[in-house]
Amino acid sequence: MYRVKRDAKKRLLPGKGKLVLKKNICAFFVLFLIVVTVAGCAGIREATREERAAKEFVFPEHFLWGVSTSSHQVEGNNTNNDWWRWEQELTPDMRSGEACDSWNRFEEDFELAESLGLTAFRFSLEWSRIETSRGNFDESALQRYREMIVSLRSKGIEPVVTLNHFTIPLWFADKGGWLSPEAPELFALYVEKVTAFLGEDVHYWITLNEPTAYMYHGYMLGEWPPGVQSTKQAFEVIRNLALAHVLAYVKIKGVYADKEWKEPLVGIAQHVLVFAPRSTFSLRDRISASIRNKMINHLFVEALIKGKASVAGFSNLRLPRTETLDFIGLNYYMREHVHSRGFLLRDILAQEVDMEDTSVRRNFLGWEIYPEGLHTLLKVFKKYNLPILISENGICTNDDTERSEFIVDHLKAVA
Repeated sequence: MYRVKRDAKKRLLPGKGKLVLKKNICAFFVLFLIVVTVAGCAGIREATREERAAKEFVFPEHFLWGVSTSSHQVEGNNTNNDWWRWEQELTPDMRSGEACDSWNRFEEDFELAESLGLTAFRFSLEWSRIETSRGNFDESALQRYREMIVSLRSKGIEPVVTLNHFTIPLWFADKGGWLSPEAPELFALYVEKVTAFLGEDVHYWITLNEPTAYMYHGYMLGEWPPGVQSTKQAFEVIRNLALAHVLAYVKIKGVYADKEWKEPLVGIAQHVLVFAPRSTFSLRDRISASIRNKMINHLFVEALIKGKASVAGFSNLRLPRTETLDFIGLNYYMREHVHSRGFLLRDILAQEVDMEDTSVRRNFLGWEIYPEGLHTLLKVFKKYNLPILISENGICTNDDTERSEFIVDHLKAVA
């Protein structure tokens, strides 16, 4: 997300662990890019020819250029969800508070987007505002989101709507959250209600934001709500999230068919990284990089396409139907050089990442700036034969020159 605007108050960034956004330090400029096949590119081999092609590349007329936000990061006063409670109890100096007050000032945000010539705006619905308690829906909140969608449409901006960006209502969390056997069905009922109310003016739906990252940080490392450290529960959560997507996909398609609206596109926003072994001479590091790549980047996507997925016997996902992705959203930020202390699953997936190498460029958080990784991942994800949105990409920095360079370098990688 890129906020070219007023001074912002301190706010918690649930999207990246213990991240605090202070004023304009961390602005995520997100490029919604529909990836197309470029005639003639298949024959390019040499690096110099690739660079020349990037310089000469012209993005298609209907390419989507946009920004992205999430409700808890920008709306302010989302007091009825699990992240708010987590902030009050465990991170008192990292409270989101009023955030950017976008709940009241969204029109200013959209005007800024329009002034930049943007043609897409990804934002998320706050489930806890809409379904305040189980089965009780606040139509005034739904009406507010409808006003946002209509405003975007009036400015020629495509709304890309995320149904769940990490935060969950307190009533849902207190029932066990995504560990509850009821979770997929409860999510599907929420999605059905929202779709019927808002769907007429929405073409792009993202059901879940970074489900594997949520599982990893919330249930394996315990850094995010609910703060669990259990490999077993982590895999239970990822199964429930996958099933929740499938049920939501069916609900969305069903609502549109019943109301005879133009069929929408439904996908997910998948957290992706380039994983490299810290030492190419280390078998453990190479195995860790390979398994992380499979589990973090591909497991969830493969499950939704094929109806099943597995990784080296560690995880087996089986779903009631196949082909529940109409597009893939990629959230890309960095490359990780990983190190493993052993061959157990927790060793392989442990957060052992080399942050000490001073030979590479890094952002404010120490993440490596690696534009080539976006090129690599786009080539890899081409195998799924689905449209791609780059649903998040950006840099945490207090240097606008560095931010501009980051954007240009990543656009060259895409080209």
